[in-house]
Amino acid sequence: MTDSAQPIVVGVDGSTSAVGAATWAGGVAARLGAPLHIVYATPYLGHNFTDAAAAVRAAAITGQHEAAASILDAAAEAVRRTQPDLSITTSAPSETADQALETLSAQARLIVLGSQDVSAASALLIGSLTLKTISRSACPVIAWRGDILAPTTQPIVVGVDGTTSDAALGLAFELAAALRVPLWAVRSSSSRRAPGDVTIPFLIDWEALEAMEWSALSTTVGPWAQRHPDVDVSFFVEPAKPSQALLHHLDGAQLVIVGTRGHGALAGALIGSTSLNLLHHSPLPVGVCRPAGD
Repeated sequence: MTDSAQPIVVGVDGSTSAVGAATWAGGVAARLGAPLHIVYATPYLGHNFTDAAAAVRAAAITGQHEAAASILDAAAEAVRRTQPDLSITTSAPSETADQALETLSAQARLIVLGSQDVSAASALLIGSLTLKTISRSACPVIAWRGDILAPTTQPIVVGVDGTTSDAALGLAFELAAALRVPLWAVRSSSSRRAPGDVTIPFLIDWEALEAMEWSALSTTVGPWAQRHPDVDVSFFVEPAKPSQALLHHLDGAQLVIVGTRGHGALAGALIGSTSLNLLHHSPLPVGVCRPAGD
């Protein structure tokens, strides 16, 4: 059982997408009965070696604090317009954004970030705040995008692969129950090739293979469904790669959630191709969950 006192943490930077993410996160926090914490990182500006440098640094710090206060106040005000009774706190730690979010993730229920897409260059070369946060966070991370500023009645989509899906299923069922929306559990059967792609297709028992996929999906999701009997679950097996299988089901949904085992400095290489593809192509918010202790 998740502690309702754990906050939803949302990182802001003054951008429109960050304010949208904060507004959406506030709606989710209200439905979960959790507080919202808004954070804006103010990186350390270094040491002083001369009086002149000290004066410049002092002026920079003053400007930095004023900018942080303005950005945090604007985000909090945007949330209060839709969630006037929500408990909201703010902070401006003297760390880089990824360091601040990693620290806060230890006590957070969720981290939400405003995010557009993740380009191939950022994934392979320098990473992005979203990728770094996903790879280091101790809690699930949701990359918000699109124009949904509050939870809707539309379904949540969750990827089920049998290895990294437990954490994703936990979050998906928790949110579906809190939002009172259906859950679509999607399994990829990309290992099953079409008969035309197989040299001797009549030697393969296609019905047996399909039955195995459905059984694996039901076995994985079943225990979670029993814990959340009020959640209406639909099952889908798609003969496609995992990211494509999930993308096929995003029309009419409000959020997609997947699991990943990736962690570490090479975030783009380690969080997994399914997560990266969804972060790049999904028009909806994308939740990424690592297994506990990973």
